Amino acid sequence: MEDAQRETKTTAPSYSPFAQTYLHGTRADLKVGDYIQVGFNSNYAQYGKLNHIYLTATLDAAVWGAELASGEGRERIYLVEPTGPIEDDPNLTNRKFPGNPTMAYRSVHPFKVVGEVTLWQGHSPEQVKAMKDELAKLREQGLDTIEN
Repeated sequence: MEDAQRETKTTAPSYSPFAQTYLHGTRADLKVGDYIQVGFNSNYAQYGKLNHIYLTATLDAAVWGAELASGEGRERIYLVEPTGPIEDDPNLTNRKFPGNPTMAYRSVHPFKVVGEVTLWQGHSPEQVKAMKDELAKLREQGLDTIEN
């Protein structure tokens, strides 16, 4: 009997009422129901059109995405649903954060906008400037490439 109970505990599926939430930080003005797709210019002007689109499961990474995005629009963070498979973002997981602690992902498949996070705390102006300065330094050194 004890073996049967142990077997039930280890083989029974574990269910969660919570689905994974994904976020996309940008300056694009989108509406619920819109799709974010490949083939458009990158959030970061120097990269032009990319073969992938990017999302994250952490608010902090989405905030950085919004704060560092090029353009004149206001910073926005959208809740998105992937419409196809996603993979770890190799630009972060292969270089800076092995194991993907930033929970950064990418896909060739569109993301459907399902909502917008309207209340969020940005980084301090000093932190944003420091990050932009670091990115500029990488660009000058030719080390700001995107694995596409």
